[in-house]
Amino acid sequence: MNFAALPERLAHVRAEIARRQAAGGWTHPVTIVAVTKGFGLDAVAAARAAGLTDLGENRVQEALQKIDTPAGRGATWHLIGHLQRNKAKHVPGRFALVHSLDSLALAAELDKRAAAQGVRVRALLQVNVAEEAQKAGCSPAEAPELAKQLAALPHLALEGLMTIAPFTDDRAVQRRTFRAVRSLRDALKEEGLWLATLSMGMSADYGTAVEEGATVIRLGTVLFGPRVTAPEEEAGGGGGGGGGGGGGGTSGASGEGT
Repeated sequence: MNFAALPERLAHVRAEIARRQAAGGWTHPVTIVAVTKGFGLDAVAAARAAGLTDLGENRVQEALQKIDTPAGRGATWHLIGHLQRNKAKHVPGRFALVHSLDSLALAAELDKRAAAQGVRVRALLQVNVAEEAQKAGCSPAEAPELAKQLAALPHLALEGLMTIAPFTDDRAVQRRTFRAVRSLRDALKEEGLWLATLSMGMSADYGTAVEEGATVIRLGTVLFGPRVTAPEEEAGGGGGGGGGGGGGGTSGASGEGT
C-alpha cells in the first residue's frame, strides 16, 4: 500500500490534539499509538519514517511477525487487543504495554510469565463502561477491587485504565464513557492508587477522548487509511474501531485502535 499521505494525516492529528487539549484545559503529553493491525510491514516502516515510535497490534501472532523485523525492532509495541491466557508467554520482553487486562486470572498468568523472565509487565486495566456484551473488559463496579488486586502483583506494573466507547456518532455518549473512566481513575487516586495512564479514543472519537483527558490514543485508519480487508478495530479486546478524524465517524467493533 501507499502511505504517502501519512505525514500530512499525522500533522492533522497533532493539530487536532492540541486544539482539543486546549478546549479541555489539559497540558499533559498525549501518546499516539499507530495501530498497524491489518497492514503489512510497509505500514510499520512508514510509521517509523514519519516519527511514530509507538505501534499497536490487536493479536499477538500478527504482532510477533512485525516486532522481530528491522523496522519493528526499534519501535515501542503495545498490545491493545484481547489477550488469551495461552498467549501470555509471548508478552514479557516484547510488548512495552498491555492495554487489555480484564481479569485477575489473566494478570496472574502474565505475572508468572514475567517472573520467569525476571522482568515486569506494564499493563492497563480495560473497563467496559457501557457493559456491552460484545466487548471485553471488567465492569465499572468490579474495577476498583480488581485494580487493587492487579497492583499488588509483584511482576505486573499497573499504570492506568483503558476503555472503548460505544460504536456511535453521538459525542455525548462518547464523552460520558471517557469521563466515567477518568472519574474512576480519580476515585482510585483518592483511595491511594494512582493510575496515570488513560488509554481511550480511536480514529472515530479521539478528539472527544483528548478533551476528556486521554493520555494515550489508538489510531489506525485515520493515519493509514482504510484497510483492504474488513476493518475490525485496532485495539482492545472485543470492541472499538472506526475511521473518522477528530471525533465523528462510527467506531468499529472489536479492537482498540482503529
